[in-house]
Amino acid sequence: MAQLSDDCFAFGGTLLGVDAALALIAERVVPVVGEEIVPLAEAAGRILAHDLVAEMDVPPRANSAVDGYAIAHADLSPDSDTVLPVTGRAAAGHPLGRPIERGEAIRIFTGAAMPDGADTVMMQEDCTFADGKVTMKPGLKHGANRRHAGEDVAKGAAALAAGRRLKPADLGLAAALGHDRLPVRQRLRVALVSTGDEVREPGTALPPGAIYDANRAMLVSLLAGLGCRVSDLGIIADREATLADTLAKAAAEHDLIVTSGGVSTGEEDHVKAAIERLGRLDFWRLAIKPGRPVALGQIRGVPLVGLPGNPVAAALTFAILARPLILRLAGGTAETPALFRVRAEFAYKKRPGRREYVRASLGRDGDAVVAHKYPKDGAGILSSIVNSDGFVIIDEAAHGLQPGAMVDFLPYAEIIG
Repeated sequence: MAQLSDDCFAFGGTLLGVDAALALIAERVVPVVGEEIVPLAEAAGRILAHDLVAEMDVPPRANSAVDGYAIAHADLSPDSDTVLPVTGRAAAGHPLGRPIERGEAIRIFTGAAMPDGADTVMMQEDCTFADGKVTMKPGLKHGANRRHAGEDVAKGAAALAAGRRLKPADLGLAAALGHDRLPVRQRLRVALVSTGDEVREPGTALPPGAIYDANRAMLVSLLAGLGCRVSDLGIIADREATLADTLAKAAAEHDLIVTSGGVSTGEEDHVKAAIERLGRLDFWRLAIKPGRPVALGQIRGVPLVGLPGNPVAAALTFAILARPLILRLAGGTAETPALFRVRAEFAYKKRPGRREYVRASLGRDGDAVVAHKYPKDGAGILSSIVNSDGFVIIDEAAHGLQPGAMVDFLPYAEIIG
């Protein structure tokens, strides 16, 4: 298992902006996992370890895009019908087997290899066939309805880049290139811990003052969606010694530790002291709302991410900070979420100096896409994510916004599903 440098997370300062944090992750965080070969059917969601270079053209030969007649374009009359004898047949998987002669037409079907000497296909809808001859209209362009060899992927090209998290279409492309196995990064082994005396397992009795653990179920799903192998270590009480023992054991068997709760500076927040017993913790107080208390550190060379306890803050900081960090540790490249410009239909005030993510739903006003602020914005109101569409992003320098302002909108589907 590879280890990070001792000062990997020593970013300095009391508050770090989101863009600066992401730039430092890209600069300093390196993969900590090895490689393996897996069958194509098991490669979905895995991270490609090496460029997949095409050893052949796709398609391997020029072929017809339609059902029709393959001809040499030079045989067509430019201003009147052309009549040619039909002297052969080519279907997908059943090539003609000989070059075409000038002055003849070949009946051809979609996907069939173009005979040598043929460079154009006229659609059957534009032809008339009778008595072994085809009549074709004038005006067809040279090369019409012909797919070129290698027009999908050319031999020698990098069809898929190393670090890509493989999607279904990627697997189809790999199969088209003849691959039944792919080199991928090993799955990142992640230990997940919830902290807090008040947190209880769903399905158990709930005593006064307690709450059910919403974060772990959410984070297990988010981690699994990134291809991680997750060890759910359950809920650990707010005891420094117990936390330290759990984290030490987790570090011995995992590539990353993710905790939820206990990363603030209150008297009952013991994560900081537990980690400092075993390694180092650089509090990364991110200039973000919700979710400022985010911790990064290392335990015996194993990185640790400490997320806030409030569920919305945990989801947001995971998406914005932990997700790119995890992809880097796992050998992946950054997946920049797509933002969309929409019109805000609400007023909002904020203090400059931090980036704020406002939960909102999308609607229509004529041709415009508009964002409506969710009425409840507490960091613990998880239903606000369930019942809205994404985040309106208000950057650090802004004092807020007025109705009608154009803003960036980040859909949940881009970051947390």
